[in-house]
Amino acid sequence: MTQRPIIIQKYGGSSVATLEKLEAVAQRVVQKQSEGFGVVVVVSAMGNATDELLRRARQITPEPPARELDMLLSTGERTTMALLSIAIQKHGAMSISFTGSQSGIVTNDSHAHARIISVRPFRIQDELERGKIVIVAGFQGTSYKNEITTLGRGGSDMTAIALAGALSAQACEIYSDVDGVYSADPKVVLSAQKLEQLSSAEMLEMAQHGAKVLHDEAISYAHRHQIALYAKKSHDPASTGTFIRPDGWPDYALQQAELRPLAIVTAKKTMYVSLDVPSPASWLGTLQKTDGIKLMDMSLSHSHAEALLDIWNCTDEDALRAALGNGASGILRADVKNVTAVGHDLGRFPAIPAKYQALLAEKNITPLAMFIQPNAVTFVVRDVDVAAASDALHACIKN
Repeated sequence: MTQRPIIIQKYGGSSVATLEKLEAVAQRVVQKQSEGFGVVVVVSAMGNATDELLRRARQITPEPPARELDMLLSTGERTTMALLSIAIQKHGAMSISFTGSQSGIVTNDSHAHARIISVRPFRIQDELERGKIVIVAGFQGTSYKNEITTLGRGGSDMTAIALAGALSAQACEIYSDVDGVYSADPKVVLSAQKLEQLSSAEMLEMAQHGAKVLHDEAISYAHRHQIALYAKKSHDPASTGTFIRPDGWPDYALQQAELRPLAIVTAKKTMYVSLDVPSPASWLGTLQKTDGIKLMDMSLSHSHAEALLDIWNCTDEDALRAALGNGASGILRADVKNVTAVGHDLGRFPAIPAKYQALLAEKNITPLAMFIQPNAVTFVVRDVDVAAASDALHACIKN
């Protein structure tokens, strides 16, 4: 039979949090297949199921063994995939559910934050040719040692995008409780506007600085493999979402650079570090190899280092100081967030960061630090200043 064009749909935990929502997803999926597509659906665990499983494990011991935790947490997505397949069959379509390993997702052997090293979707292809809708458990795979692994933060997005690449899908649709990508966090900036489209290079910059719609590693994969993405709202048929083109930065004219209405974003877990260290370069190398810590921005001099860290497994200050180095002394601030202006060439022209600094000063906001990258200008501000700083910079960019 002629192969239908393939669409990958990914539904996050909030989209399948209840049986009623899961039934609605089943109807949408069946409708998509009726439009002539081969459909592969990647699902997360229902609602807060993963958090609940993790809570139970930590009731037994504060530090569960990583292998057993992967075995436990992987059951959340497996529950969703089976229930969704049952619901789809109830609505008259043929479907089959697969775990990550059954889907051919092969990872390294790093538990809790595994990385995909290959995708061999032979069983998925066979079932699509038989006219079935294929449901895949996101967030998981199997290592080359045949061990169940989980992919860490953004794992279901990564599953969907990796399958889109392996199956040469026409597009990958990411469904969540927001209807696309906005020019700022709409919960912080009331005047934020939905973007109809942007490039994957732009989206990657936004995600790396805290935009929550899509995970940065998943976007990076989509950018490298030229995969078209759509970010849409799950239970709103009228939502057009945001189209994320598989290309690089548009060639905006210089005079438009500071006016490009991309985003002001904030990151939940930001740690600002200002340290005197004997060897900044060596310190930086050690930091980048530390599990649970991701370097977002940094500035190094002869014996001093400033950095903005995204942390998720290293929230204890003593443990963080140990990771940073016993010889380091200085400031660790957890009561801060990064507020970042993202746009083409924003950081390449000194007048633009200077303008932003002056604007914050007018609002009586004194940043702890400023980090400049070619397409982003980041200010480290206190938690209490995040909303005012975001609103001010957003107004500057969009007007």
